[in-house]
Amino acid sequence: MDNAKVSKALQGAREKSHDDLQHYFLSFEDYWERKLWHELTDILVEYYHEEESKPQRIELYEGFVKAFADKINQLKLVVIGLQAAGQCKDDKTRLDFLATLAKRVNKPTSQDAYVLALSRTASVRLSLSDKTGARTDLDTCEKTLENFDSVENVVHASFYRVSADYYQQSHSFASYYRTMLLYLACVDLATLAPKDRQRIAYDLSIAALVSETIYNFGELLLHPILESLAKTEHDWLRDLLFAFNRGDLHAYQILQTHLRANSLLQTHQTFLYQKISLAALTQLVFSRSPQDRAMTFTTISEETKVQPDEIEHLIMKALSLGLLRGSIDQVEEVARITWVQPKVLERGGIEAMRERLREWDAGVERLGHYVEGVGKEVWAA
Repeated sequence: MDNAKVSKALQGAREKSHDDLQHYFLSFEDYWERKLWHELTDILVEYYHEEESKPQRIELYEGFVKAFADKINQLKLVVIGLQAAGQCKDDKTRLDFLATLAKRVNKPTSQDAYVLALSRTASVRLSLSDKTGARTDLDTCEKTLENFDSVENVVHASFYRVSADYYQQSHSFASYYRTMLLYLACVDLATLAPKDRQRIAYDLSIAALVSETIYNFGELLLHPILESLAKTEHDWLRDLLFAFNRGDLHAYQILQTHLRANSLLQTHQTFLYQKISLAALTQLVFSRSPQDRAMTFTTISEETKVQPDEIEHLIMKALSLGLLRGSIDQVEEVARITWVQPKVLERGGIEAMRERLREWDAGVERLGHYVEGVGKEVWAA
């Protein structure tokens, strides 16, 4: 190799080495810059959650945080912004603040932050009785969330909570019930204040009772949120739910004196009686073996305590709602039920099912002995 080629090769190596070194230092500098921004952001998030920071939150956000807002994690920026918005003098000012924040983070790389900010904007609109605007914001949030494979729980929790508030204000009880349970799946109950847990448990219970489409609220009965009502002034509501679950008309008649404590329950008294009558009917069918589900109207009336002249309409209602499957012989006044909707079992129900399984096992054993006795040598072969 001649000297010119050697010199050219050495020059190329030196330039490459210099470029690599420069790239390394730039990467190192970028790493430390990002690390410092990350640490500063975490310090700010922690500070904004301190009770003592309330008087300085808005001023600090406007005079300090906004200066480098584009350099920090946008989801954490929104978390800081939400804390600051809580100190606005009124809902109108708060709405302007949050709308500006939502617009700022509405970028392709920070759509999760956008949903969090926009859902809280919708919450303020609800406070201002702007249900149409709130619905528009929530629809935008829902469409955006559909494009995510995964997202932070705080984002989903905010969307579900505001959506639940919207449905509650609209008296869409079934939608409120389902959405609030989704919200509870996204949060740690221990992080909620006791009064918030009690309020959610109370509202969920009312929604479950007065909804015209919810006849099986086992998910609520099994949820720890319901324990928030125990040993409180609303303890009766928890007892009422369990009475509905087991179709206990006697317990309902005792507890119905509390219905006047809530305007919705008081308004829906006739519906609630029909609902627990349906629960009594399905519980009766559920407690019987599949071979013993052809029942006269008189039997149903005696065992459920429902008035005889209401039985036929009650069975037809249960069939139309999909709580039961079967047929009615109107001439003979007999209901033949082939299927009943599954339900959450209490201890007594579990014990009854245990006994039925024992009877089934004994029946299978008797059938086996019978077949063996009749078949004899042919069966043995």
